Amino acid sequence: MPINILILGYGEIGHAMEFLLKKHHSLAIWDKYPPVKFIPVELEHSVPQADVILFCLPVNPHREIIQLIAPYLKKNCICVSVAKGLDETGKTAAQIFSENLPKNQLFALLYGPMIAEEILAGGYAFAQLGSRDSASLKTLQTCFAHTRLYLEPTDDIEGISWAVILKNVYAMAFGMADELKLGANVRGYLVTAALHELQRIVVQMGGQPDSPYRLSGLGDLITTATSENSHHHALGRKIAKGELGDISGEGPHTLKMIEQHQLINLRDFALLQLIHTTLRQPIDIRSYFEDYFQHRMR
Repeated sequence: MPINILILGYGEIGHAMEFLLKKHHSLAIWDKYPPVKFIPVELEHSVPQADVILFCLPVNPHREIIQLIAPYLKKNCICVSVAKGLDETGKTAAQIFSENLPKNQLFALLYGPMIAEEILAGGYAFAQLGSRDSASLKTLQTCFAHTRLYLEPTDDIEGISWAVILKNVYAMAFGMADELKLGANVRGYLVTAALHELQRIVVQMGGQPDSPYRLSGLGDLITTATSENSHHHALGRKIAKGELGDISGEGPHTLKMIEQHQLINLRDFALLQLIHTTLRQPIDIRSYFEDYFQHRMR
């Protein structure tokens, strides 16, 4: 039975979701700044009909959009976010949903290795589907049942949120190391160091200790940290080369929000502190890595 799905945001991931879902479900697509020749639906007409609303948007506009659509939402509509960042108040997509959706409104998260270009080329993708409602899980599994996006259900909202957010930060270290030609051994070490810190942070934030080792953590970290087409891997390379004119993205913004809102004590996490230092004082990145390794080996 077709499901009425509203896609909010028509960027790369919005196009990818359309590609996955259009054959078996009824789709409506909205974008605040639509591409040329694309006519978005009107929210006041499409929201009341939607069984599922996919937030294919950065996390920052989530609050504004939720407040805009809240009066029109059906009680059993499920809001789903793919956003992997923190907003300007330091909140995750899940926290924004919890604080701004109508009481008892269902929501879920979709996090994991989902490179839009590979999806659009007919490739495989994988994600954890985060929800604490069994009916929502079944509905969303039905949405993607005929696709190559494979879902792993979890109820660890806090764990997968912080795992997927911080993997963008750690991915920059891999780009730096590759640009500095530090070698495959260093790359292997960075995986274990990042996961060790990630687990400690996830538990500190109320998540389950195994979540960093699932698709939202390790799976997405490997994808983002080792792909030459990854934005955050490319950012790491730019930083190592001293090309600092356009260092923007979820990773740098996450570090900014962590510091601004004092969400995590960076001094307790050496690799996270290293990445933060390179962004604030990108003077001699190689020496930062050398100091880091010497300290690790003591």
